[in-house]
Amino acid sequence: MSGVTRGTDRPPRRSWQSWQSQRQPVASSSLVPRTPPLPFRDRIGDWIFPLKGPETAPVRLTQRRVYILPTRAGLLFALSLVLMLIGSINYSLSLGYALTFLLAGVGVVSMLHTWRNLAHLSLRPGKADPTFAGERARFHIAVENAGRLPRTSLAIEWPGQAPVHFDVPPASQRTVEVSLLAGKRGLLRAGRFRIFTVFPLGLFYAWANVELDLSCVVYPQPEQGRVALPAAQASTGEGAAAGSGEDDFAGLRTYYPGDAPNRIAWKAAARSELLLTKQFSGAAAAELWLEYAQIPDRLGVEGRLSRLARWVLDASMAGMRYGLRVPSLEIGPAIGQAHRTRCLEALALYGIAP
Repeated sequence: MSGVTRGTDRPPRRSWQSWQSQRQPVASSSLVPRTPPLPFRDRIGDWIFPLKGPETAPVRLTQRRVYILPTRAGLLFALSLVLMLIGSINYSLSLGYALTFLLAGVGVVSMLHTWRNLAHLSLRPGKADPTFAGERARFHIAVENAGRLPRTSLAIEWPGQAPVHFDVPPASQRTVEVSLLAGKRGLLRAGRFRIFTVFPLGLFYAWANVELDLSCVVYPQPEQGRVALPAAQASTGEGAAAGSGEDDFAGLRTYYPGDAPNRIAWKAAARSELLLTKQFSGAAAAELWLEYAQIPDRLGVEGRLSRLARWVLDASMAGMRYGLRVPSLEIGPAIGQAHRTRCLEALALYGIAP
C-alpha cells in the first residue's frame, strides 16, 4: 500500500497568488468602458431625420423638423394629474376636478409654447478661425428670429459637449459661439448638432437636429521647446537684387499686418501717429528654407510636420523671409501674416485627400 498515493484524483492545490493572477485578466476585461446608448429622444430623432450631410443655408426649423417629448418632470406631472383625477372621482370632489383640469390645461398650453419657442428659427453657418491641434476650435452659428416674440432659453449642444444657452430677441439675429476640441490636424467638420428648449415650465423638451456646413482648418501642434532654425541661404535670381535685404536702411513704408515688431519705426510713429515699417536693402537677401527633408525620419510624418510648424512660427515672429518645401509642394520665400497662414494650411492639409 505504500505505493498508492491517496487523493490522486484531486487537482493540485493552487496558491492564492496564482489564483488571483489568473482571475485578474477576466476582471479587468469586464471593466472595459462601453459606449452608453443614445437617449430615447435621440434615437427617435435619428430615425425620423437620418444623416444626410451638410444642409444648404439658411436652415429653417419648420413644423416637420421640430420634435417634442415630455421630460421626466412632465411625466411626473402627468402621473400627478392622473392620481388627482382618481382621488376626485373616488371622493366626488368638485374642487379636485377643477384643479385637475386647470393644471391639465396649463400643461397643454406649456407644450404649445415649448414648440413655438423653437419653430420657424433660421440658422446659418458663421466663420470658424483656424486653430492648432490639441486646442479648441471655435465655431459661430447665426440664429435668426424673424417673429415678433422673443425666443427664450434656447440651447445648442453637440454630442458629449456641454450645451450653450442663449436668447434671441424678436426680429433680430444672435451669433452663438461654440467650441469643439481639435484632436488632430486636418479639416475639422462640426457635424450634426442639436438645438433645443424646455421653455417655459420644463415639462416638455423640443429639439431639432441640424448639420450646417461648418469646418475649421486644424494646424499641426508645434513642437514644444526651442528648436534651432536651419541656416539661412543667400537668395539668387531676379529677386536678389531688387528684393529686401538686411544690410542698409532703404526707407520707410506703410505698416502691413504681419510685419515684425522690431521693424516698426516707433519714433516716426510717435511723431506722425501712423505706423511705418523700416525697409532695408542688400545685394543678396537672406532667405530661409524650411524643408521636410531636413528633418530626421525617426520623428515620423506627424513629428516632421510638428517641427515645421514650430519653425514657421519662429521665423514669422523673427520677421525672417522664409519658404516651405514639403513633398509635392513648394511655397516661395515671403513674409507677413498671409504667408504664415498659407504655410500652416499646407502643413495642416498635407497628405489629406480633398
